[in-house]
Amino acid sequence: MTDTNQLSSSLSDQPEAQGVKTLVGENTTDSQQLATSNGSVPKEQSGSIAQATPALTSDHHPSDAWEQDTTTSPRLQVVDEKQEFTNDLPEYMEKWGLAHAGFDYNCVAVFGSQSTGKSTLLNRLFGTTFDVMDETQRRQTTKGIWMSRGRGMRVLVMDVEGTDGRERGEDQDFERKSALFSMATSEVIILNLWEHQVGLYQGANMGLLKTVFEVNLQLFQSQRGKEKTLLFFVIRDHVGSTPLANLSNTLQADLEKIWAGLSKPEGLENCKIQDYFDFMYTGLPHKVLLPEKFDTEVDNLRSRFTNPSDPNFVFHPNYHKRIPADGFHVYASGIWEQIMSNKDLDLPTQQELLAQYRCDEIANTASEVFLEAISALKAPVLEKGQIVSDLGSQMSDARQQALKSFDKDASRYHAGVYEKKRLEMLKKLNAQLSVYFVGQLRNLHKQAVLKFQDHIKNELKKPSYNFATVVENATATSEKYFKDNAEEIVLQDTDWSYESEFVQLKEDFSELSGKARSDEIRKMTKALEKQVENELAEPVSMALNNPSADMWHKILSTYRTAKENGQDTLIKKAKSFNSSDDELEESVNNLVLQSWLLLRRKIDEELADSMLLLKLRSKFEEKFRYDDQGLPKVWKPEDDIDAYFKKARDDTLALIPLFAKIDTSQDDDLTVESTEDFDYQRSLTVLGESKQLDITNRFKRESDAFYLEAKRSIVATTAKIPMWLIVLLIVLGWNEFMAILTSPIYLIMFVFLITTGYIVYALNLWGPLERVLSAIAGEATKIIREKVEHGVERARDQGIELNAMKSFTGSSSHDSNQRDKAD
Repeated sequence: MTDTNQLSSSLSDQPEAQGVKTLVGENTTDSQQLATSNGSVPKEQSGSIAQATPALTSDHHPSDAWEQDTTTSPRLQVVDEKQEFTNDLPEYMEKWGLAHAGFDYNCVAVFGSQSTGKSTLLNRLFGTTFDVMDETQRRQTTKGIWMSRGRGMRVLVMDVEGTDGRERGEDQDFERKSALFSMATSEVIILNLWEHQVGLYQGANMGLLKTVFEVNLQLFQSQRGKEKTLLFFVIRDHVGSTPLANLSNTLQADLEKIWAGLSKPEGLENCKIQDYFDFMYTGLPHKVLLPEKFDTEVDNLRSRFTNPSDPNFVFHPNYHKRIPADGFHVYASGIWEQIMSNKDLDLPTQQELLAQYRCDEIANTASEVFLEAISALKAPVLEKGQIVSDLGSQMSDARQQALKSFDKDASRYHAGVYEKKRLEMLKKLNAQLSVYFVGQLRNLHKQAVLKFQDHIKNELKKPSYNFATVVENATATSEKYFKDNAEEIVLQDTDWSYESEFVQLKEDFSELSGKARSDEIRKMTKALEKQVENELAEPVSMALNNPSADMWHKILSTYRTAKENGQDTLIKKAKSFNSSDDELEESVNNLVLQSWLLLRRKIDEELADSMLLLKLRSKFEEKFRYDDQGLPKVWKPEDDIDAYFKKARDDTLALIPLFAKIDTSQDDDLTVESTEDFDYQRSLTVLGESKQLDITNRFKRESDAFYLEAKRSIVATTAKIPMWLIVLLIVLGWNEFMAILTSPIYLIMFVFLITTGYIVYALNLWGPLERVLSAIAGEATKIIREKVEHGVERARDQGIELNAMKSFTGSSSHDSNQRDKAD
């Protein structure tokens, strides 16, 4: 809790307050120099605080100020019965003429038992107009804390509600708070009590003072030896049978005994009551039985509050709180706010203590039954992640049963404690149930996500669908499922809400739908690319296999048609994905680029080295080996093979530059937007210079084989075998020829060899056959070599073993001979 010195310092640090403090300091003597060791004030220096009152100047006696001030000061209820601090105090400070008094004012308060004449004493003593009790009815008059200004003096007078009143009964909460407020704000506390109450504990408000002392010690522990408070005991109806000195000694002893039993803060265990309080005692005669004497004594007592030259002047400078008048309302309201927040003042009564004890017992018993009832929900909701369909009703029934059990027994005790404990129990039950509420929400969240995913997955399997509609339906169905089940488990008298979980669920739906949308767009893009690829494949292949001057125009026209078909399909399907114009434009541009890359990939496949050489050879054979009617040529000696060969090869080599670059001269409007990773102009080049040269050389080497073949065919047709050689072959081979004809085996073998040889010759398989035979011969040679090496190793091992056995046999014979000689 904030120390009052800090609040006082904060007010004094304000510019206006500093100005007032300086003004007072210039016109008055230092208050610290006026203090004496025994708390008395020297006559020549007293009154530094109260002297500045206009009615109390050096030219006027205090009694003159009393007589001259005939106006009635208005009174203000500073704290009402509801313990609320007023906002009107600054206005009344103006009315009382104290708003600009700076430090030149004092404050006094009174408290004591109810109906002991506190208000009457203040009215007689300070000329105030506080309500007084109707002596015929003896009931509470002052409620809360009231304040007014003393007549003819700059003194704030507080009338505090009486203690030990029947209206509040055992509730001493306000008594403690009002007493502490009086001590914190006032310089002088008038404790009004009857003579017969001296020596009593409750009658003299000793129990109240004990509580207030403890809290005051916590609040003002740093004020030891600084600002004190004067406790002024006014003993009413003092008849004189017991001397005032004896009564004051009794009260002083009781106060010191109370102080010794206080729970003091650390570091203040040895502090004394005199470190914080000064004491004065006085007695007043009976007001009813001795009215004249009572009035006289009150007038004499007033001198202590108004006359600084009085030896018993009460407003000692050391008591002043040093709060400027214009900041008093802030200081007082801050003190009251601190007091209201101090729990040490909220001491319960005996009924409240009993109610607290029994209500706690009853609540614990009811909670045990409650925990047993909801324990069955732990496994399905928290451990297995299941959804309990009637969880809301089960939780509500368990909670209601526990509250009903509590109400049955606890409602008979103190109503305030019962309501408080019931609210605490309700909060405790709700806290325990909130675990299941959160668990059920988590399970509903997971189930709703699964429903959303299954709904989208099943709908997207259908042959035709609108993606936006599918997502909308899935979202509506899943959200309804979640909200219906979530609302069922929201109990009354709780602050539970599923909104945050619902917001998270919607975010998950958005993320999942976005992922599904991306997957579907990717599938659609792949399908469109496949469609474009299929539309390009055959026309491009046919155009490249039959090269002509308008070959590239045909290919690009096919590309343009395939691209436009893909764009139309993309635009139609993109509408179902709620694609924006920017997204659609980006998708179209990407499709155009991918279509061009597919075209280039197809061209690269068709014009790979082997495929290009095959196309060139095919065109060369078509021009060199076939005539204009498409029939194979039979070369004759008179044919000019060299001219035919040169023309066919030159025509074929002229195709290489045609294949080398895509010609867009007939398609000037065709273009593809370039990117960081793609250059449209560079993509038009299919074969570079080096590649063209390489293909040219390789083709020339292959075409030379066709030339040599044609030359050999002419030589074969012009060469003739001599007749005598034919006759010789017939004569010499007649027997073999007849053996073949007469032997079925030889005949079959001969026919097989002749047929095989013809097939090999016709299909030009001599090269592959030669490689196969070479491989077979190589493998056979390898196997034979391994067999020979294995045999040699084996023979070597056998030889070693044989030599070893011979050595062993020789050694044995030698040993035998030696033994025979020895015998």
